[in-house]
Amino acid sequence: MIEITFPDGNKKSYEKGVTPEEIAGSIASGLKKKSVAAFVNDELYDLNRPIEEDAKVELITKDNEKALEVLNHSTAHLLAQAVKRLYPDARFGVGPAIDEGFYYDIATKHTIKEEDLPKIEQEMRRIVKSQEEMQREEMTREEALKRFKDDPYKKELIEELDEGETVSVYTQGEFVDLCRGGHLGNTRHIKHFKLLSVAGAYWRGDSDREMLQRIYGTSWFTEEDLNKHLELLKERRERDHRKLGKELRIFMLSDKAGQGLPIWLPNGYTIRRVLEDYVYKLEKKRGYHHLSTPVLGTKQLYETSGHFTHYRDDMFPVMEDEDETFVLRPMSCPHHAIVFDSELRSYRDLPIRYAEIVTQHRYEKSGALSGLERVRAMTLTDAHIFARKDQIKEEVLNAFYLIQRAIHDLNLEIDYIELALRDNDKEKFHPNDALWDEAEAVMRELLDEENIDYKEMTGEAAFYGPKIDIQVRTALGHVITMSTVQLDFLLPERFDLTYIGKDGKKHRPVLIHRGLVSTWERLMSILLEQYKGAFPIWLAPVQLKIIPVADAHMEYAEKLHEQFIDEDLRSELDRREEKLGYKIRDAQTKKIPYQLVVGDKEVEQNAVTYRKYGEKDQHTLSIDAFKDLIKKEIRDKT
Repeated sequence: MIEITFPDGNKKSYEKGVTPEEIAGSIASGLKKKSVAAFVNDELYDLNRPIEEDAKVELITKDNEKALEVLNHSTAHLLAQAVKRLYPDARFGVGPAIDEGFYYDIATKHTIKEEDLPKIEQEMRRIVKSQEEMQREEMTREEALKRFKDDPYKKELIEELDEGETVSVYTQGEFVDLCRGGHLGNTRHIKHFKLLSVAGAYWRGDSDREMLQRIYGTSWFTEEDLNKHLELLKERRERDHRKLGKELRIFMLSDKAGQGLPIWLPNGYTIRRVLEDYVYKLEKKRGYHHLSTPVLGTKQLYETSGHFTHYRDDMFPVMEDEDETFVLRPMSCPHHAIVFDSELRSYRDLPIRYAEIVTQHRYEKSGALSGLERVRAMTLTDAHIFARKDQIKEEVLNAFYLIQRAIHDLNLEIDYIELALRDNDKEKFHPNDALWDEAEAVMRELLDEENIDYKEMTGEAAFYGPKIDIQVRTALGHVITMSTVQLDFLLPERFDLTYIGKDGKKHRPVLIHRGLVSTWERLMSILLEQYKGAFPIWLAPVQLKIIPVADAHMEYAEKLHEQFIDEDLRSELDRREEKLGYKIRDAQTKKIPYQLVVGDKEVEQNAVTYRKYGEKDQHTLSIDAFKDLIKKEIRDKT
């Protein structure tokens, strides 16, 4: 007999070799159906794996966060068995569970296409009905090498193990593979799954190695959850900023120009200019002074700031010529520090708020690049506030509430606030404990005084100081850091920045870093997904599309077009020799907020007939009334 201890402290005796599935059936009605695996002495066990000694057992039920991983890992093996039946020559790389699904990498002489997936799914369902056991076997490294002597992928993995190490092998019908577990134990437990796509994947992620075929899929415990997920995937495809950016001619990426270096197309550049004007006015009203600084800086500049030490691996290579050494700037704060230090400052001058639409560069690995979300050249609404210590709270809060206003105007929502603090890693953060204690205390105090809810995140601070990070939830449910306010006592020390105080002596200012609404690149990806490409009228690259019914109406259409342009409205006149229906559909496809069809009635009444994007009804107004309507929408940012 062996003794099983449960998480609540209760104990029960069982025959040696009892499985988690049998334990679940013995302790509660219905628990057997809810269980998917178990932790046995903190090791993940399959439902059908025998327990051979006294153990602490925690059953993993379907509501456990680990359960979906076990289900998807098991479904990956189900996929592999089906592939092995259909393509007997198939060999397998790795097949893990991933977020919301699974994949398996496969080598076969057959090219597996998207249209083959239903056939593979059908075979998977046959295997589910046959209730195949997932049988685990443990062997030595040497025994495993013999078992997989003809499989180069498994041999490579096994040879990397230490001599004498135990290897676990799973057999499921004709499919045999190395695997740690855990699994559901039997294919009968897998019911609701879908194969999603086929892609290429290099063996072990190495572009110098063989290309394998990777099949992606997803598996859920109920049909309802599967359908919800498939609907979410459909929504993600429709909102994918890369797809929308291409369709709406917002941006492009070209390997000829360089990976991760976006090119803004006319529509995208128009939106960017609108955002720049919006930010400029927002900051100007709050006392910011706008600068333009070089995209390059000397290596010495970034050595002084500390960025070269802390961010060197993320920077482009150093450029040297004529005894000068330059880097593409990763940050703009050193340039702004130089501007502050360019003349004598008094305590009466502070705070000084510098803002800049600044392009920065980070050398992201090519595999990490993704559309506009992760790029190598990024432009952001950056600002640096030089203040006295008695001004810290007011300036940090002013920056915070300015961010809040901008996020609201963009129709986004703050999900939560983080206060990022340091940990004890002296290499990651500057080592002056006194400066850190003072900066962290001030940030906590001001957030508490304003009753702003926040989470403390230890180890997430900038190398020079603590920061408030504003997290936004996107339309697709992703939470990203949108904006930041960072308190910095270190850079003023490194650049020896001073001002003359009331006492006539030199004092050290405090530096507050503020990022308003991420980078233009990341923001555009968020907005494309937020609006599905149907931008509100204040942001839309083309606000009004004028479509004359016939040549006879062109003169009146041109009159409207010129009036709208004079009113700073982004109007476009469709002069193409195309059918009316085509022009209307084209304006709809391009998601232009207002389509104005000009015919006999509009000419006779000196009026405008419009239809809003996404609506079927048409409305007729006088020209002035229509202009008032549009201007109000732009002003209110509706």
